[in-house]
Formats: sequence, structure tokens, C-alpha cells
Amino acid sequence: MKLQQLLSYTRKAVEDYHMIEEGDKIAIGISGGKDSLTLLYALSGLRRFYPKHFELCAISVNLGYPIDYSAIRQLCDSLEVPFYVVETEIAQIIFEERKEKSPCSLCAKMRKGALNEKAKELGCNKIAYAHHKDDVIETMLMSLIYEGRFYTFAPVTDWDRTGLTLIRPLIYVEERNIVGFKNKYNLPIFKNPCEADGVTTREYASELLDKINEAAPGVRERLFHAITDSKPLDKWKRDEATD
Repeated sequence: MKLQQLLSYTRKAVEDYHMIEEGDKIAIGISGGKDSLTLLYALSGLRRFYPKHFELCAISVNLGYPIDYSAIRQLCDSLEVPFYVVETEIAQIIFEERKEKSPCSLCAKMRKGALNEKAKELGCNKIAYAHHKDDVIETMLMSLIYEGRFYTFAPVTDWDRTGLTLIRPLIYVEERNIVGFKNKYNLPIFKNPCEADGVTTREYASELLDKINEAAPGVRERLFHAITDSKPLDKWKRDEATD
């Protein structure tokens, strides 16, 4: 996928769900993986021509592992996006002190808290997550399997307690296209050092969808349509003018 196509998908999502307004300051959550670095490219590129002016910064929450961020910092400098690292002891708390058997939920909450705190300190009013189209579908499938309800996260979420708004500008971008973008633009990704990486329920959902797709090709696109056309998921409704 070329940058022009990425920007087209991103702008459509932003406009369909009114993600960006004049004067916004948006913090991009940077994990170091392909998704968040693709989002960095997308929003920094969109900023150059989007009619509503907005600012960006990039924030990484270090769980407590020795990570070299120099390549990401260099990329942020080239894109003129300020980059910040929040140092934490989340890994030690979860794996050594609490010895969590299912650490992902608690880890996500702690990372979210650290990211939000830094974003507010920097004067941001919005945070951008790099969830893509496949994440939307997989979250819905996990909700059906483990919770017995039809649910997935919304394109835009207002956090009243924090005063921040969460946006997900990559919801129209498929993971395979992000992989292609990563390879084409040689993104400086690094492997997630977390010891729970690769053994999550999300990995199971992704593998299950791959198996279903073998018998029913195109299932991911149909499931995504079911989400965007669903009455219960009212936050996925778009204005008629944007259809």
C-alpha cells in the first residue's frame, strides 16, 4: 500500500466519524509496532492538507523493558512530530509482583492511564489508537465468543472523566495493507518484548477468522459490513451525507 492510499482511507474514516476538529491536539499512541507507526505516517501526512488544522505528538509507554527508541525518534523528527517516552514499571508489577496469569487486561488499563496522563500534561484533547479494520472484526468475534454479545469498540469514544476523546483513524485499513506499507516504507518496528505477546485471545480470534475464510471467502468484509450497518452499535452510524 502506498502513502496516497493510506491517506485516502484515513481521511474517509476521519470525515465519516468527525474525528478531527479545528485546533485539536492529538497524541498518537506509539507501541513500536507496524500499526502505530503506520498511524504516525497517516496523521502526519493528513495534517499537511486537511482543511481543519490540528497538532500532533507521539507518545510511547515503556513497560519497563530496555528499548532503544532512537529509530522511532528519528522517524518522528523527519515527520516533524514531537516524540515522548513515558517510563513505567508496569511489567514488574504485573509479572513479578502480581504474577498475573491473564495480564493483558490489567496491562492495557495501566498503559492507558500512563498515556492519558502524559497526553493531558502535553495539552492534548484527543488520543489516536492504531486499531485497524481487522481489529474491529476480531474484537466483535471475541465479544460474541467470550461475552455472548454483539459488540466492538467505536470509531470515536469520549472519555468524560479525563476530558479526552479517543479516535481510531485506521478503521478502514486492512492489516495486510499495513504489512505492505511497513515493507514499502521500511518502518523501524521492534518486536514487542512482553512475555505474553502472541498468546492472547486476539491471536486466537484472528486464526479462527482465517479458518472460516477458507470455507467462506470474504467473511471479514461481510462481518465489517454487519458492524457498520448494525442498529445496536449506534456509534458506528454515519451521517447520510458521508455514505
